[in-house]
Amino acid sequence: MGYYKSDIRDIEFNLNELLKVQNWKEFGLEENDIKGIISEYNKFVENEVFPTREPSDHVGVKQVNGKVIVPEVLRGVTKSYYDNGWFALGLPAEIGGTPVPEALYVACMSLATGANCAWMMYPGLSRAALNVVNLKGNEFMKTHIIPKMMNGSWGGTMCLTEPNAGSDVGSLRSTAQPLGGGKYLIKGTKIFISSGESDLYENNIHLVLARTLGGETGTKGISLFVVPRFRIKEDGSIGESNNVVCSKIEHKMGIHASATCELQFGTDGETEGWLIGDEFDGMATMFIMMNEARLYCGIQGESQGNLAYMMAEKYTKERVQFGKEILDHPDVRRNLLRMRALSRGMRALCLYTADLFNKAKTDHQQELVIGLLTPICKAYCSEQGFNVSSSALQAHGGYGYCTEYGVEQFVRDTQIAMIYEGTNGIQAIDFVMRKILKDGGKTLNLISQEIVSSVGSLDEVKFKKEKELFSKVLVSTQSIAQKISEYAKNNQFNLILQNCTDFLTFSSQVIVAWRLLESAKLSDEKIEMSTAEERKFYQSKITDFKVYCAHYLTHNLSIAKTILDFSDDVTTLEI
Repeated sequence: MGYYKSDIRDIEFNLNELLKVQNWKEFGLEENDIKGIISEYNKFVENEVFPTREPSDHVGVKQVNGKVIVPEVLRGVTKSYYDNGWFALGLPAEIGGTPVPEALYVACMSLATGANCAWMMYPGLSRAALNVVNLKGNEFMKTHIIPKMMNGSWGGTMCLTEPNAGSDVGSLRSTAQPLGGGKYLIKGTKIFISSGESDLYENNIHLVLARTLGGETGTKGISLFVVPRFRIKEDGSIGESNNVVCSKIEHKMGIHASATCELQFGTDGETEGWLIGDEFDGMATMFIMMNEARLYCGIQGESQGNLAYMMAEKYTKERVQFGKEILDHPDVRRNLLRMRALSRGMRALCLYTADLFNKAKTDHQQELVIGLLTPICKAYCSEQGFNVSSSALQAHGGYGYCTEYGVEQFVRDTQIAMIYEGTNGIQAIDFVMRKILKDGGKTLNLISQEIVSSVGSLDEVKFKKEKELFSKVLVSTQSIAQKISEYAKNNQFNLILQNCTDFLTFSSQVIVAWRLLESAKLSDEKIEMSTAEERKFYQSKITDFKVYCAHYLTHNLSIAKTILDFSDDVTTLEI
């Protein structure tokens, strides 16, 4: 088994020094309070979550006599998670939560997700479902469902995908027939449902997309329903089975401890559900949960990438070959520096995006920025988290390929984040078509102006190469945006769609480089007045920025050339 190690100093730097989340006065937290929460959460993760990672992966989920059984080792950590109040962290006080800045909550969730991604999906999806019920549910739901989800006796899921409707959600066939009093009969099949059923919870609250009678084709005719696994009596207690049947569990490449289920609604008897939100407004209501889930997918990549890096760093400092630690071999050190810069860059991106949720409460323009950054967090961090995990395996050599050090599990577990909650290709299309073209590039320009200002303030001497590179990349950004706009005006949408993924990668690397730039600038200001240990840390932040520019941002020049110079419609080319 590998050893757990977290980069707490970098997390504290992002929260307290760069983002200054202690300045959100409504939470009443000072810098030491934030450090204390992170420290205690990290201890919980190290002592209770991480030890379950490999055993639960080895045992996996099983279906016995129709029941879905999770690894025994997950029961204790799940109970402790709720009993110690960690599930309540970041939730509203009026439902029994402990409000904290969003970036602090995300930092904590990242630690737990990195330590055991498959397990964290159970409370993670429950939290997302709870948020929908809290925002859109009626009084009965809020009174009888939310308290049980808060104390951990009930869980939650999201049910979108069907055998014929994956990314094309509008093709779903599940139906909802009105019974009166807000109740509906639900009938249909949902597949790939994470945490779809398990014996971790007494009851599961499924959020199910279905089409009511008269609902038009496509996504506009879809509504959202609360469908409990067991029916809920008028007094809130559990009633008889609601005929939600797990017809099979998927056997997967990774996240073995996560129950990925095929669920049948209304096939073995009547399944009842309640409409939540307005009829035909199901996609908009579900997007409350989907956007949270998409950001969480990015955190799955970021968190596992960061832990994989930390484990690789530890191993390369201990493994001796050719008379010295392998970290001191140039190629190994180069790869570790690349991994650290990328891992910390992903963390900086996710925490920055999380902090915008607090800003958006008073500045609604930030909601547009969150919308723009969400597909970047999801797609870029899931992909690069996988790449960092693969590099960590390589750093361990033959031991990495074996299960002994636990790094091969990161490779298996991170792959799925590129696929579910909208594949990364879908995220790229959403990024370009909806988040850029639909608003005329206003939000992209808003962020670009901030980046231009940051680059302009870089020291001409200390960051000469990085400033010159950034300037060239920003010019390319404008050229690409103009090219895409021209394609749109000429209705050449195939030429836009074939470049969406490249432009998403391009934009992601600009924004990550910008967040590392801000970290480097701040570190450069603090380094002279710091202790020797702190100077070492701040220097590492400057190094991260320089390494990221040299090894990742430079790729943007070639990406730009591909987008600008390759104008053949790929659908006309033979395969």
